[in-house]
Amino acid sequence: MAWFTSKNEYARLGVPANSGRKWNSSQRSRAAQLAVAVSVVLNLYFILSQWWTWPAPLDNYQELLDVPPASKENAIVTTLYTDSFAPAVATLGHSLRKTNTSASLIVLYLPDRISEEALCIATSSGFVAQQVSRIPPPRNGKGVHRHFLDQYTKLTLWTLDKIGIKSLVYLDADTLVRKNMDELFLSPWDFAAVPDIYLDSRGFTLGFNAGVMFVRPSSEVFQNMVDQISTAHYRSEDAEQSFLNHYYAAEAVRLPLAYNGNLAIKKRSPELWQGMLPELRLIHYTMVKPFLGQDYAKVSVKDLDKHVEKMTKKRGGYYKREVQWWGEEWKETRETYQKELSLCNVF
Repeated sequence: MAWFTSKNEYARLGVPANSGRKWNSSQRSRAAQLAVAVSVVLNLYFILSQWWTWPAPLDNYQELLDVPPASKENAIVTTLYTDSFAPAVATLGHSLRKTNTSASLIVLYLPDRISEEALCIATSSGFVAQQVSRIPPPRNGKGVHRHFLDQYTKLTLWTLDKIGIKSLVYLDADTLVRKNMDELFLSPWDFAAVPDIYLDSRGFTLGFNAGVMFVRPSSEVFQNMVDQISTAHYRSEDAEQSFLNHYYAAEAVRLPLAYNGNLAIKKRSPELWQGMLPELRLIHYTMVKPFLGQDYAKVSVKDLDKHVEKMTKKRGGYYKREVQWWGEEWKETRETYQKELSLCNVF
């Protein structure tokens, strides 16, 4: 039974019993020197790694080509229903050219509503005029906001497949482009738009604003839309925007707010607006239109500079900076396309 009382019975495995040998001073010194050396090497490694790293395969790669190849099949489209929006279309065209868009520029207009002078102004900066027929609102416009009575004509966007357009970005004339948006033409979807914003209790919504849209034209879809305009149940006051929200419903892809810088965002959330500015693709002048007079009245091209200055004070000057941006773009438009505008007999 002696093995029960062995003093080594619980010795750790791999550690010989009674192996507690002590290091002499020389060994301790060498161990300390080794520890210091290792510490120095590690510190040097971590310090130097902040300034130098091993080369990576993409170290010299620069994403310089950030737009798709130019294509006649892509278009940026706007509309012109009244003469009063002609300077806005010209300014929009200039802002698009500044961002080096690769797409064709098309303005849809009503030939029996638009004067030669207004069409000359609207096309001065690069938009190509394409006349379309008016699509009247259902029920003779009953319940439709009076400024939206021509807006169903916007549905003719879907017929542009007949002229070879396979994808388009629609922009309301009261928008101003600040950054290239051609990446939208690479979208795999049939329809996309940006969620709308209201100043009332609705606030930020899932319903989209029809002032900026990505569309794959289809005459078949167009005919299907026209067949249902009068029978579908939707809020008639908002015209084509309400209809499109019901037509596409959950199938509509929601784009980031940066693709439709609705001025209502600034009123609803100033912090969000300020944070969006670096990535903002365009400004949508929903709350104040620098180029229009009272009740959408036409402003003479000669008087437009003074009028824009006056509009900076609109709504207590809350949108002064954004109105000034539009005014600066208009001045550039007038100077850049002076020759083209001189043919319009407006100065």
